[in-house]
Amino acid sequence: MKIADYLTKEEVQYFTRKSDIRGFRVLLSNWFYIFAIFTVVYLFPNPVTILLSIILIGGRQLGLAILMHECGHRTLFKTPELNDKLGQWFCAMPVMSNQPLYAAGHLRHHQLAGTIDDPDLNNYKDFPVEAESFKRKIWRDIKGETGMKLIKAVASGVQTAFSNKSDGGNNSNPSKKSLKDNPFLHLVFAQLILFTVFSLVFAPWVYLIWVVSFLTTFMLIIRLRQIAEHANVPDLFDLDPRMNTRTTIPRPWERMIFTPNWVNYHLEHHFMASVPCYRLKALHQLLKARGAYENTQIFHGYASVMRHAIKEA
Repeated sequence: MKIADYLTKEEVQYFTRKSDIRGFRVLLSNWFYIFAIFTVVYLFPNPVTILLSIILIGGRQLGLAILMHECGHRTLFKTPELNDKLGQWFCAMPVMSNQPLYAAGHLRHHQLAGTIDDPDLNNYKDFPVEAESFKRKIWRDIKGETGMKLIKAVASGVQTAFSNKSDGGNNSNPSKKSLKDNPFLHLVFAQLILFTVFSLVFAPWVYLIWVVSFLTTFMLIIRLRQIAEHANVPDLFDLDPRMNTRTTIPRPWERMIFTPNWVNYHLEHHFMASVPCYRLKALHQLLKARGAYENTQIFHGYASVMRHAIKEA
């Protein structure tokens, strides 16, 4: 699937054009939704609004993770420094992640997708799976086991990874790093900022919804997103993204939870990773109109993708 087969040079320039204004609009809209959800649950606290907020905040946390991903590609903003700073402090750290480390691994995923060396292969290589196995995975996410496992991994392993990166891979004694250089402390500091802001604007218990969402619905949504993107595709080891990657068209109600910031257009993202997320839908429509997807299955709705990821009894 060659870019030149479907797009002119002028169209490539259009689709890869970045905008600081568009980037700010997308970032601010994500945080607007977060505060709007918390406003409702703060003003009308009851079991229904709390449960709905946990689900919706999980989707908004995915939205921040997707924007971290965009900044890692240097596509959300035109100005590189905005991708670096805003992507780290307003997208990555609120969801206990680190943009430089994430970007380093994720760019390798793009370089090696369709090969056995893809660093993300373990996330989807065993699909389709038995229904019982799928249910166990989902239940671990809902119970918070996956989230707690991630927190423990971040607390125990992220410092070395940070240290190696900051020293060009030649740091042989990361334990001598000062406390201010400890990346986990940076993440804790970011969470303290969130706690303070949510406490001042709403109440301290609102931050608890953020934590519960991170440990449960966020983990579940991430898993479903990964399945939709690469699980049980026609051929994981074909370099054509139409064979190893999937785009899913969401139902209207799914957009808020599963597909913030156009993340569902994943085939288009692998076709040309330099396209900002806010141009992926238009790219999808153009490629479809030009026959790029004549023999490509495009799923409608995430339920259909999940059924496709489970082995038939």
